[in-house]
Amino acid sequence: MAFTIAIDGPAAAGKGTISKAVAAHFGFAHLDTGLLYRAVGAKTLTGTPAIAAAQGLQPEDLENDSLRTPEVAQAASKVAAIPEVRAALVDFQRAFARRAGGAVLDGRDIGTVICPQAEAKLFVTASAEVRAKRRFDELAAKGLADDYEAVLRDVRERDDRDMNRSDAPLKPAADAVLLDTSDLSIDEAVRQAISLISERT
Repeated sequence: MAFTIAIDGPAAAGKGTISKAVAAHFGFAHLDTGLLYRAVGAKTLTGTPAIAAAQGLQPEDLENDSLRTPEVAQAASKVAAIPEVRAALVDFQRAFARRAGGAVLDGRDIGTVICPQAEAKLFVTASAEVRAKRRFDELAAKGLADDYEAVLRDVRERDDRDMNRSDAPLKPAADAVLLDTSDLSIDEAVRQAISLISERT
């Protein structure tokens, strides 16, 4: 049986953590679609043209440890605004979504563009300040950030780029359930997500 759960939202809202937990709870496969764009972005930083990087992407490219750096995140947001890059990655995502046994995909346009027929859709969000604090704490723990205001600027710039791009802008699907994690712990957010999705299953 194919059952698709689409989880969208802006950077650092918690959608990745929630998606992994939801997939584990239901026994579904999980795809962090942002990694596809990070992998393409990482290739552009080494000189590969964005469209060529997207068209030649391999599964092993998603296993690169450097994909979580701020530089790659910004590169990912830039390549994600290129229609030809998005088109090259659509088939990969749609095939994953309809695999037997169920799938959870998280990203920015899963419920609106990639899987508009998904059986369950969540839009996970939080205030820019809360998301920046989460990202700052995560990066600071790795020695990759020491300026919260700079991280907040990055978050707001990325939001603006993601929400205002002409192709597949970040926005909730009309039938998505909104989950604001600003004041929720990880456990509370996961519990609410599982409860909301269970109502659809």
